[in-house]
Amino acid sequence: MTQGKRPQGQPADRPGPGRHAVVVGGGLAGTTAALALADAGVHVTLLEGRPRLGGLAFSFSRGGLTVDNGQHVYLRCCTAYRWFLDRIEGAELAPLQNRLDVPVLDAAAPEGRRLGRLRRDALPVPLHLGRSLAGYPHLSLAERARVGRAALALRGLDLNDPALDERDFGSWLAAHGQSARAVEALWDLVGVATLNAAASDTSLGLAAMVFKTGLLSDPAAADIGWARVPLGELHDRLARKALDSAGVRTALRSRVTSVHTDVDGRWSVQIPGETLTADAVVLAVPQRETHGLLPPGALDAPERLLEIGTAPILNVHVVYDRPVLNTPFLAALGTPVQWVFDRTEASGLRGGQYLALSQSAAQHEIDEPVAVLRERYLAELERLIPGTRGAMVRDFFVTRERTATFAPAPGVGRLRPGARTNVPGLYLAGAWTATGWPATMESAVRSGVSAADAALGALGRPRPRRLFACEEAA
Repeated sequence: MTQGKRPQGQPADRPGPGRHAVVVGGGLAGTTAALALADAGVHVTLLEGRPRLGGLAFSFSRGGLTVDNGQHVYLRCCTAYRWFLDRIEGAELAPLQNRLDVPVLDAAAPEGRRLGRLRRDALPVPLHLGRSLAGYPHLSLAERARVGRAALALRGLDLNDPALDERDFGSWLAAHGQSARAVEALWDLVGVATLNAAASDTSLGLAAMVFKTGLLSDPAAADIGWARVPLGELHDRLARKALDSAGVRTALRSRVTSVHTDVDGRWSVQIPGETLTADAVVLAVPQRETHGLLPPGALDAPERLLEIGTAPILNVHVVYDRPVLNTPFLAALGTPVQWVFDRTEASGLRGGQYLALSQSAAQHEIDEPVAVLRERYLAELERLIPGTRGAMVRDFFVTRERTATFAPAPGVGRLRPGARTNVPGLYLAGAWTATGWPATMESAVRSGVSAADAALGALGRPRPRRLFACEEAA
C-alpha cells in the first residue's frame, strides 16, 4: 500500500431508510468504524465523551507549545493505520523512514557511551538484518549467534496455535539460549515499546506476532513512521474533517449512559438530553466502559472484559534552551531512559530543543512525584546525551496514561472478544478486542474495520473496496 495522497472518500451512495448506525467512542477504532460505515452509505452518528477525537493519542497546549500526550510510532507493516492516514489525507504528515535505522546508545558501557544501530539492508528476510546483527556492539559474538538461532525458531512458530498465548515470552527466550543481556539489548528493546510489557510478562503469542510480522516477514516491514505534526492535527482535526465530508454527525462531550434494544429490535442509545435510535451500534470504548454498557446476553462471559489487565505509559517532557540532540530519536540501554524523540518542530518551539521520553511498562514510576522524576531523568539525560550537560532546562513536565494499553499477559488472548456479539446489531471495537495485534494504533484501526465489516454485512451494505485494501496488503 502506497503512502500517496488519496482524495477524501465520499459515501458510496445515499443512505436508504432504516440504515443508521451509532458509534460510541471517537478514538481511532471508533473513527475508523464511522468512516467505513459512512463510506458504504450508512447514516452515522459518532458520540465522544471528550471535547476532542483521538482517544489516547492526542495533543494539548502548554506554554505556547502543542504537546502530544505521548509518543506514537507505526511501522510499514501497519497497513490498516496507513490506510487511515490516507483516508484522512494525513499520510504526508507522518512519513516512514526510507529504511529501518535505529540508533541504540548504551550509557553504561565500560569504556563509556557506546553507539550501535539496528538497521536493515536491501536483502531478503532474514538476511536483511544479518549485517546489522553481526556488527551490533551491545552483544557478544556468541550472543549474536544465539539471537540469530532464536529468531529462526521464532519464525517457525504457528501464530494460530492457541497454546502460544498461555506461555510467556521470557521463558521461551531463556529456553532458546537468550542471555539477560540479549533480552535487555534486543528483545525487550523492541518488545517493551511495542507490547508495553517486558518479555517475562508477555504472551508468547503476541510477542511472536510482533517479531514475526515486524522483523521476519518482509524486509521493509519494520521501517518506522511517526507524525511530524501534533497528533491532534491527525487524529482530531483531519479526522473530523474526513468525518464531516463523509456525512457523519460527530457529537463531542456526549457521554453515553445506556445502550439497549427496543421491542422492534432497533437500538436506543442514551446521552444526556437525547435518545438516538439506530439499526446498529458499535461500542468503541475501553473494555471496562464497554462492560458497563453491554446489554444482558451480549457476551457469553462479559466478566472476562474485567479480567483484561491494563498497563501504564509514562512520558517525560524536557524543553532545553539550546539544541542537544542531532537525531530524530534514539533508544537507550544502561539507563532508565527507554526512547528519546525530538519533538521540537512538531510542537512549534522556536529556539532550543524539546525532547520527549517514552517510558513503557512504567508500573513502578507512574505515580511518582514530578520532582522525583525530574531529578532522576535530567541526570540520566546528562549521562546519555552530552549536549544536555551545559543546557538550561526551560520546562520539565510529565504526562501519565495509567491505563494506556491492555496488558499483553499470558492468557489474554482468550479474554479478548471479537467484533460480533450475541445480540444482532451490536458490535465491539478497540485495540483490546481480538485483532491478533497488541494494543497499538494498528490494532485500533483494524478493530474498527472488523466492526464495520460485521455491521455492513448485517445491514446489507457493500464493503467499500478501498477500506479493505489494508487487508489485501497485509
